[in-house]
Amino acid sequence: MTNRVLIVGGRGRIGNSVAQDLVTYTDAEVTITGRDPNGSLPPELPPDRSHYLALDLADSAGLSQAIASSNLVVHCAGPFHYRDAGVLKTCIEAGVNYTDVSDSRSFTRRALDCRELAKNAGVTAIINTGIFPGISNSMVRRDVEQLDTAEHIHLSYVVGGSGGAGVTVMRTTFLGLQMPFDAWIDGKLQQVQPYSNRETIEFPAPYGKTGVYWFDMPEAITLPETFPVKTVITKFGTFPDLYNHLTWFVAKYWPDSWLKNPSVIEFLSYVSYGMTAVSNNFSGVGVAVRSQVSGIKNGKPAQVCSIALHENAAVAAGIGTGSIAQLILEGKLTKPGVWSVEQALSTELFERSMQSRSFNIDRL
Repeated sequence: MTNRVLIVGGRGRIGNSVAQDLVTYTDAEVTITGRDPNGSLPPELPPDRSHYLALDLADSAGLSQAIASSNLVVHCAGPFHYRDAGVLKTCIEAGVNYTDVSDSRSFTRRALDCRELAKNAGVTAIINTGIFPGISNSMVRRDVEQLDTAEHIHLSYVVGGSGGAGVTVMRTTFLGLQMPFDAWIDGKLQQVQPYSNRETIEFPAPYGKTGVYWFDMPEAITLPETFPVKTVITKFGTFPDLYNHLTWFVAKYWPDSWLKNPSVIEFLSYVSYGMTAVSNNFSGVGVAVRSQVSGIKNGKPAQVCSIALHENAAVAAGIGTGSIAQLILEGKLTKPGVWSVEQALSTELFERSMQSRSFNIDRL
């Protein structure tokens, strides 16, 4: 029987990238959803294997019906700061496997709270897939496995311009500036300010030496749960560097009341998106992820470092999520419960998936 995949929010840039990956690497039929009742399929998707469904997540009956008709649900309707775990819970009730591109700590907590429900229902749910989080998690797992004892994890990400994604990604960035967050540092939780403690990291061209800053990412809570390390650092930056300085200024000097005002978030998001429409012409829309794990190997201090590079961040996210979806559909990734990527995906399967898509991850 033909597998049927429902991509919630599939009309967006990242959802569309996931759909393209699935029609390329699987035989599944794909249904993408959007809120526009007059919406249609993107021209990149084959009409014989793709369908458009007008669906609002507030329509619980319509959502339940769409999920019940599917073998796998991929949740791409961000920003996930605003989402509850309703789609996941509906999947669990229907006995349908699930994955998503979530990138929010609060959503991750809500999803992980459903672990026992999913396990009891025999539902495999893999969250935080995409590029970061997602591929970044598997990079860390692969690096950790090279050491006898891992002690410190340092993840750095840089995105060129808009990253090839829509305005939702801008919203996610500014929502991440709203409040301090807990980070696992020296064996305990410590509160840090978003977009603080600039650090210069050497990335491959075209980025070179680029500033990165503390940013709240789901890896900051799942990696310490998965690996008994002392410290997990997650830092993010943009290219060109001008955007870093502007974002830092907003995070440091704008009043909390402004940053927690939805109208201000929308204003900042659309202004930033408009700026990147110009700068994309010279910055590109790519992404680089750098994983650095320090610890002990053969009784001596050691460090393992790897880097992933792609010319389009949205396409890279589609690769990360699409590869997970493919493995679930093929029965190669069966782990009832709710899991982050590094908790569910073996390094062997990860490397095979990346190789099949010509997505190179180099050791430094």
